[in-house]
Amino acid sequence: MEEPFVKKNIMEEPSVTVDSTAKTRDYQQEMLDASLKENIIIAQDTGSGKTLIAILRMRYEIERGSQKVSWFLAPTVALCNQQHSVIKDNMQVPVGLIHGALEPKQWTDISLWKRVLENNRVIVSTPQVLLDALSHGYIHMGLDIGLLVFDEAHHADRNHPMSCIMRDFYFSLPPRLPATSGSSVPTKQDERPMILGLTASPMFGGNATVAFRKLEANLDCVIRSPRANRDELLTHVHRPIFRHVRYDTPQYSDSSYTSKNLSAVEAVIATMNIEEDPFVISLRQKLAKTSRGPEYTRLDQKLSKAVQSKKTYSHSGMNDLANAGKAICYDIGPWAADWYIGSVVSRALDKKTPWDEFIGTLQPKEKTYLMKHLSQIELTPLSRDPADIEAGITDKVRVLLDTLEYEKDWSELSADEPYSGLIFVTRRDGVLALSEVLRNHPRSAHFKLGCLLGSSQSSYRNSFLDITRTLLKDQPQADILDDFRSGDRNLIVATSVAEEGLDIQACGNVIRWDIPDNMASWAQSRGRARRRLSSFVLMFESTGIDNARVAEFEKLEAQMTALYQADRASRPTVSNDEEVPDPDEPVFRVKSTGATLTPLLAVSHLNHFCAVIPNSVNLPIYDIDPPDMPEGWHSFDPVTRVVPPPYPGPFGCTVTLPRRLPAEFRIFTVDRIYPTKQSAYRHVAYKAYLALYHANLLNDHLLPLTSAVEPDLEEEVKKLLKDVEKRSGMASVTSQMNPWQDEATDTAWTATRIVIPGFSPIRMLTRVDLPSFAAGEAPVLYHPHKGRIDVELQAQGAARHSASDLEAAHESTRRLFWCLYGIRMQWDKFDFAYLFEPAEEDPERDVWDARRRWLRDLQGEESLADDLFANAATFGEAFSYPADINWIRDGFPYGKVYRFLGWRYDPLSEEELQDFMARYSKMSDIEVTYPLLHVEELPQRRNFLQPLESTSIAPLRRSILPPKSCRIVLLSQVQCDHAILIPSIIRHISIAATAVSLRETLLTGTPLYSVPPSRLITAITAPVAQGHVNYQRLETLGDGVLKLVMSIHLIATYPFWHEGYLTRRKDHAVSNSRLAKEAIRLSLYKWIVRDRFTPRKFKPQYFTTGEVNEVIEDVVTGDTSQGTPKVPEDLSTKMLADVAEALIGAAYLHGGYNLGIECTRLFDLGIDPKAGWQPLEVYIDKALSCVETADVSTQVTDVERMIGYIFTHKLLLVEAITHASYQFDLQTVSYERMEFLGDSVLDMVITDHLYHHPGKQFTPGQMHIRKSAVVNMHFLTYICFQCSLEKDASLPRPTRGGIVMDEETQRICLYQSLLHSSPVVFDQQRATLARYRKVKDEIEEALLRGSTFPWAALTRLQAPKFFSDMIESIIGAVYLDSRGNMDVVRQVLRKLGIMQQLERNLKDKVDVLHPLQRLNIWAAREHKELTSEFEEERGHVTCTITVEGREPVQATAEKRGRASQEEARFAAAEKAIKLWDVKANDGIKDA
Repeated sequence: MEEPFVKKNIMEEPSVTVDSTAKTRDYQQEMLDASLKENIIIAQDTGSGKTLIAILRMRYEIERGSQKVSWFLAPTVALCNQQHSVIKDNMQVPVGLIHGALEPKQWTDISLWKRVLENNRVIVSTPQVLLDALSHGYIHMGLDIGLLVFDEAHHADRNHPMSCIMRDFYFSLPPRLPATSGSSVPTKQDERPMILGLTASPMFGGNATVAFRKLEANLDCVIRSPRANRDELLTHVHRPIFRHVRYDTPQYSDSSYTSKNLSAVEAVIATMNIEEDPFVISLRQKLAKTSRGPEYTRLDQKLSKAVQSKKTYSHSGMNDLANAGKAICYDIGPWAADWYIGSVVSRALDKKTPWDEFIGTLQPKEKTYLMKHLSQIELTPLSRDPADIEAGITDKVRVLLDTLEYEKDWSELSADEPYSGLIFVTRRDGVLALSEVLRNHPRSAHFKLGCLLGSSQSSYRNSFLDITRTLLKDQPQADILDDFRSGDRNLIVATSVAEEGLDIQACGNVIRWDIPDNMASWAQSRGRARRRLSSFVLMFESTGIDNARVAEFEKLEAQMTALYQADRASRPTVSNDEEVPDPDEPVFRVKSTGATLTPLLAVSHLNHFCAVIPNSVNLPIYDIDPPDMPEGWHSFDPVTRVVPPPYPGPFGCTVTLPRRLPAEFRIFTVDRIYPTKQSAYRHVAYKAYLALYHANLLNDHLLPLTSAVEPDLEEEVKKLLKDVEKRSGMASVTSQMNPWQDEATDTAWTATRIVIPGFSPIRMLTRVDLPSFAAGEAPVLYHPHKGRIDVELQAQGAARHSASDLEAAHESTRRLFWCLYGIRMQWDKFDFAYLFEPAEEDPERDVWDARRRWLRDLQGEESLADDLFANAATFGEAFSYPADINWIRDGFPYGKVYRFLGWRYDPLSEEELQDFMARYSKMSDIEVTYPLLHVEELPQRRNFLQPLESTSIAPLRRSILPPKSCRIVLLSQVQCDHAILIPSIIRHISIAATAVSLRETLLTGTPLYSVPPSRLITAITAPVAQGHVNYQRLETLGDGVLKLVMSIHLIATYPFWHEGYLTRRKDHAVSNSRLAKEAIRLSLYKWIVRDRFTPRKFKPQYFTTGEVNEVIEDVVTGDTSQGTPKVPEDLSTKMLADVAEALIGAAYLHGGYNLGIECTRLFDLGIDPKAGWQPLEVYIDKALSCVETADVSTQVTDVERMIGYIFTHKLLLVEAITHASYQFDLQTVSYERMEFLGDSVLDMVITDHLYHHPGKQFTPGQMHIRKSAVVNMHFLTYICFQCSLEKDASLPRPTRGGIVMDEETQRICLYQSLLHSSPVVFDQQRATLARYRKVKDEIEEALLRGSTFPWAALTRLQAPKFFSDMIESIIGAVYLDSRGNMDVVRQVLRKLGIMQQLERNLKDKVDVLHPLQRLNIWAAREHKELTSEFEEERGHVTCTITVEGREPVQATAEKRGRASQEEARFAAAEKAIKLWDVKANDGIKDA
């Protein structure tokens, strides 16, 4: 797994060097000492240095050698970033930062978490991050965490993650043992960590004593504040001067108080009718199309609630705008309300506004509806005249301006510091409006203003008013804070984002526009005033209604101070009863990992589980019991219908999971026993998630299987989770085996007689036993003059040769090889791996022996030269120019070898003379002396294993050569024939011996031993060897076999797995990386024939190495190994995987699917040893055993008639035609599992047909092109429409003679049999049908009679994938029901028309190459990069295809999802082919 991006320091190697403790204030040391003795919550004012105490406490943990981490929790991401920066700067050990923005939920490899813990001594995170890690068992609190710090600890209440961490994971641990006095290095005990809390206000409100006790119990702490050094604390804590101001609110008693734009909005809202809202109309249409059932009930409830609450996107948006405008108008003034409404409406109507960021999945009709009403708002232009602004503000704003002027003067005169202030406003829209007033009012011109808004605090998130985010797009929040700290801004209007924790040291004045909601907010906002002389101002209504709340805060603060000062005993103990989980809140723990499940955690876990199901957009559907609204309430008379009173409880709930899960794991229900809806939601989610775990659909970390990536390849589930590995380009392996050597060096020679029809036989001596060749397995040579030659190899057993006989065989062998291949040999090197001698008496032997003796005598006894090449002039004079010469070499030693035709005595013609002199122009002493040599080229063909081409052979060129510069090859005709044929024979024997070695080594004792060597030879011969056979076709066949047997194995072995799990597991098992690894494990590389056979560069095999004269390129021989130790070489991992698949293909051809399974067993592929590989029949029986019997509808019978097959197991067909949206027959899973199987079955049938097509040897590329034409989504969609039957639709009608039947039939198409409950599917079916009717005739004509496959017309169908999925799922069901009978599957494919189309394409040589493929092949051949880019605008998709050196080409299609992109790209490709002059036959090369 690739490690996720993490903040710097998380992965750094740890260092344990720590500085000595920094100098602390006495009150800080007091708190530090207290934290070492017990768990405490430090309650001190903001700015008093609580964080420093926590740093010192964490440093103590490090200095004492703790093996556990200190974990610092802060409630927000902003605060995490701030505290991490401070802690890191004060530590000399790595400090890690983890928060939601780093997506820690994706850190599903436990080794990654272990590394984080090992490399960081301190970790800073949000509480949710730690809660998730604990709940999934990646972090074990007792073993991994020594100190847990809670910043802003007052949040640890109810179901806040801080509280959940303690409740679910802390209290279940053994209590912490006292430290042993003599222990220097603490041991890693499983015990509760120490707790340290930090807060400025330990409570939100209520009774201080009760609040303290509750917080202390939740965090297992006691609240402490400095007592002995409290006076020192007070000298460092600069409590602001508390002031208050009062303002009048006459507008609240004035019913006519409003703004012009607000009135305009309200006027438009008054005209809106909820029944005209497109959302409500759409719901009514969907409801009308939906049959009664759970989905009908959901739609009914959704519609009633929409009508009753009027909370559609459009109506809510308009009402939210009016409500926000009204609140601003009353709080800030009409001018601000007019500005706000005008700004929002203008932004919404501005075409430049990035709407997609805010409207999400809003339908176009809803957007149009909303825009229509927004455009009807008659906006009044906003005046920015100071008098108009002053007239349009409330008294509260005027009092604020007075306060700002006073505070600025006070700061500059009394405090002698420049003014800096914060105004806290509760509402987000209030911040925006108040800021605009202050920017434009002349009295605030000397303030440099900024705004701070929380990114996730809007009460209008995912609503129309999200558009207000664009109002601050030019004011980055971080920059505003930096400007405030630096003094470039001196006034900030903020929501609570700046209230808690953020360090703003420069602030001297805090103004609360709204009275704080609770004690914590009071303390936090007051604490932002940090200067020595600072002020805290509250704004009160003059009526005094806010006074009581402020008095309450002051009283609570006094009570808290008294409690701090009191002699608080140890933290409250938790009774044994409290440690036992509430029966209403069950807890489940996985013992092996510590992963924990509670109802509170289950809801988010269940959402995640459903979200990772591939190709599924379904989240859990919760149906509350009882429903909120009476059934059909939306259709009641609007005048008389009454909104039912809220049901008080208790509640039950049903959760429905996506249909891709088996029926027993899809619907869960809890009874009506829970006090709240939320409690019912949680408990039913808990019940469902626990059931998924027990069904092995979750791992032991309580995570979905496919969401984790594990490195260990030995365990079944971890293999499943491991993503298909990125294939490494090359694998380091040793060279292929040398079949000519035996481990024993003193092995005796064995003899083999080689009979070559048309030539003299020859005997071969080897020190290894050659394989026995059955009929059809011996070498077949293809001679240019003699045609096909079937060589016969006759084993003769041990060779009974004397030393002199062996010496003669060595001499004979050397002469045979030296004459043609001597440039790659050493004359005095004799240790050949094979020897050759005549098997019968050569009639010319004595003649040529005598001539060789003559040459040796001529050269002298001391000469080390060969005795094969004699000067032609000298030889002719010595032997009277004999006519029985065979070969001539022109030049020496590297000259060309010719066939001797005769001696030329006749004078050369003038033309012949000119050619002769031109040829030897570089030889200064050349002269024409007779007789000359008349010769002919030897045939170019030397690899006699390759079948002859059907084309005629060009005549061989003849020449005249001068004898003085030529050599006579002193070999007989028999020897010459053998010399040229033997390399091909050696090559065949070498490959055959390699195949036999593979069989004897890997396949012995297995059914695979019966696979004939001829098939093994094909399977192990790589294309790079350029032999007459290679593995490519077998690999294509084996790939189909492997995918099919893996698919049926998974279907049978894992009946509960949905298609996503199955696909991931299959992809992992059959990936090239997995196959290559298994091939390396088996040392398969030793038997892969990958050396190129080039007879012209042949070099004989030796037992020992020696200096060899390398002349031309790299020497590639009959076998390149030279008896040396194995030499490492680079070998493509794809080649390793291809050979594995080719062997599976060979096994299938010899023994069917079960032998293919036996070969798959050889490679293991990570299959669970308990399950193992089984025969096909076992898998099918196992899969069918899970299929129940049941009555089925007529619809199923109709499908049987359409496809021409009657099912034994009817529910298989029901499953195959059931869409995931179907709400009835809940015992049947949707079609995805059958589609998963059917995809492999269809692929296998078509590949097998193409492989065996008579008269053709299609290459893998050609098979792929032809297969793609009949298995692609568009063609299968066409089949789904074409497959149909006529049904009797006769109706009675009255006539004068009585009632008669009107004979009429109706055509029912296969796609209409899809079982679904989705209006979307229904609409897609109708839309695709309309497009089908437009292109049907064009497609049909092209398929029946056209010369080009109708890709263009098929693509215009723009069909959703469920059409083609339906065909594949039916094929999968037929395969399973027929018990794997491929003949039955072929019959169904023929009934569907797929086989006929494939046969027609082959018979008539239809051009089936897809235009995009043709274009890519052309670009690759031209060495150019092809790119496609898409643009979407105004309901259309435009595809632009570009290639270097050509004009870009564009095409546009109507936008209908991803299918429209494909149509646009297809059209662009066709256009490019024409404009760029790409030939029609580019990319097609017929076999």
